[in-house]
Amino acid sequence: MDDCLFCRIAKKEIPSDAVYEDDEILAFKDISPQAPVHLLIIPKKHIKSTEEIDENNKEIAGELISAASKIARDMKLEGYRLVFNCNEIAGQTVFHLHCHLFAGREMKWPPG
Repeated sequence: MDDCLFCRIAKKEIPSDAVYEDDEILAFKDISPQAPVHLLIIPKKHIKSTEEIDENNKEIAGELISAASKIARDMKLEGYRLVFNCNEIAGQTVFHLHCHLFAGREMKWPPG
């Protein structure tokens, strides 16, 4: 999708501070971190949100979580939180499926 920020990052049209990449997934540092470690993990293929996960593309959800796990091991994170926001009311601001990985501090519930 030409006007999608994360598609443009995945295509290297916009630079990012990448920490992980494979054929399907790209992970990079958030430009406005909400924790000492705040990464965005995206599929390179455009999927608008978790609402578009279906029988034809459900494997991508596992790929995102698998990448998060690998990144956490590589970074030797003691613990981390994964967050998927779905739609504007839930805080999604970029409409390209992505997972936030937060770490580097104690995570409370509810978040904040």
